[in-house]
Amino acid sequence: MEKQRRIFIQKAGLIATSTALAPSTLWSVSGPKKEKLGVALVGLGYYSTDLLAPALQMTKNCELKGIVTGSPEKIPKWQEQYGIADKNIYNYQNFDQIANNPDIDVVYVVLPPAMHAEYTIRAAGAGKHVWCEKPMAPSVADCEAMIKACRDNKVKLAIGYRCQHDPNIQAYMKVAREQPFGKVRMITSAAGYFDGRTTHWKQNKALGGGVMGDMGVYALQGARLATGEEPISVLAQASTTRPEVYHEVEETMMFQLEFPSGARAACHTSFGINMNYLQVNYEKGWLKMEPHSSYGGNNGSMSDGAIINFPLESQQAKQMDEDAAAIMNNTDLIVPGEEGLRDIRVVEAIYRSAGDNCIVKI
Repeated sequence: MEKQRRIFIQKAGLIATSTALAPSTLWSVSGPKKEKLGVALVGLGYYSTDLLAPALQMTKNCELKGIVTGSPEKIPKWQEQYGIADKNIYNYQNFDQIANNPDIDVVYVVLPPAMHAEYTIRAAGAGKHVWCEKPMAPSVADCEAMIKACRDNKVKLAIGYRCQHDPNIQAYMKVAREQPFGKVRMITSAAGYFDGRTTHWKQNKALGGGVMGDMGVYALQGARLATGEEPISVLAQASTTRPEVYHEVEETMMFQLEFPSGARAACHTSFGINMNYLQVNYEKGWLKMEPHSSYGGNNGSMSDGAIINFPLESQQAKQMDEDAAAIMNNTDLIVPGEEGLRDIRVVEAIYRSAGDNCIVKI
């Protein structure tokens, strides 16, 4: 709870901190072109510590230059390991001073989902490009505010969907575009693991917990990317087998999607079940991926005998390199804020359906 308290501080300052910044606010947008973009990680939990920071050592277009943390005891280790200068270390109270730091070009928000909107808006107000972990935010309204803040401040906003940078995932997205097996008829998509923790933010509603936003977006993305369409209706059911742990949020969510083409999807996500797969049945064949959304590599096969197994050393390194290149070259991002918004629009409908026990039009 102490860690949660540190993360939650200063939430009331959301709007005020996006104004009245120093003249150098837009340095990272209008300044001289760099060989590498400086990245500051906001939040030093597992994902930043074990995955993003090591992956940044593998990138060619960006580098770890700063950190933002509410845990001062973590700072010496990060400085020793990554050589981070004192002037590039911030806490949640003085975060807005990052506007005056030319070493930092990108702020990567790696906080619980309830904090994504605040720190994205503050980073955009500081003139920094933003990478934000998924889920983008707990609500459509938050997502729209994040997109607007970045647009108004002329910075780019990328959502951390590492899988869309994975060539194995891109392979089945290509099948959706080219339709070698005809139209999609049915999709089964699942993403889940057994989480034994009891006091993590994922069990805390106020911090944006619940499985649907976390693992559920992988199952949802599987269906959306496999069809290349946006769902038009959903029927969902939430459940838990551990009410003593999951009494604020759902442990498991099952949802059925309908698409404009007539394709259907049965999707499953859970913090109580290990599952990671995608199956797409077409008019004239099928595609299977297992695992479908793992950190360690995804692979699959198709009914014509083709194998999907492109090697990739680090999804996170590829994601950050490609997002940095898009910033440096002012080209389109692979996963902009609008893509995160599309998912959250469906997530909101899923929660309404589960709450009212009815089909919800999207």
